[in-house]
Amino acid sequence: MPELVFNSFVTLLVVVDPLGLAPIFAALTRGYPAKRKRETAIRGTVLGTVILLIFALIGDVLLEALGIGIPAFRIAGGILLFFLSLDMVFASPAGLRSRTVREQEEDDYVQDVSVFPLAIPLVAGPGAITTVLLYTGERSPAELGIFVAVLLFVLLLTLFSLLLAPRIMALFGETGANVLSRVLGVLLAALAVQFVLDGLQSSLA
Repeated sequence: MPELVFNSFVTLLVVVDPLGLAPIFAALTRGYPAKRKRETAIRGTVLGTVILLIFALIGDVLLEALGIGIPAFRIAGGILLFFLSLDMVFASPAGLRSRTVREQEEDDYVQDVSVFPLAIPLVAGPGAITTVLLYTGERSPAELGIFVAVLLFVLLLTLFSLLLAPRIMALFGETGANVLSRVLGVLLAALAVQFVLDGLQSSLA
């Protein structure tokens, strides 16, 4: 159980990346009054949470309906997360995290960003959905409950990060955020390789 808590927390912390969302959110909501920023952060996080919880609760049913085994999904998911980790380490968007701060700033129209791109794909993106499916497949109810609790805690941290985005940017600065992102990317790479090894071991057992 402690290993599940630690591994799932680190993986979710990396793929959801609460600190990394802060500068993107700040760019998305530039010019918004404080009240609208707060409402957008809450709405986007809640919508992202609902999406991830749906995958956490019925993800195994979805995989079964598609005829996909857990070992195969672990291997595929591990590969996807590994590419995401390369994106984080080398700062070269690989598709899973394709919207940059500059792209957000170049939007020349006003829209409700709480649904897109905040809830999807920033909070509940491909990496987060993949992680949820990886950790909820073939789990006991107790393990599923623990994972959901960890997921909700990480999403709560994400909400705090969005609400405190201006202060976080002032504290870490762009350089500090880049360094942190690269360190977390290395950790994610190791976890991704472990997912692939676990999938191969399960398929050959």
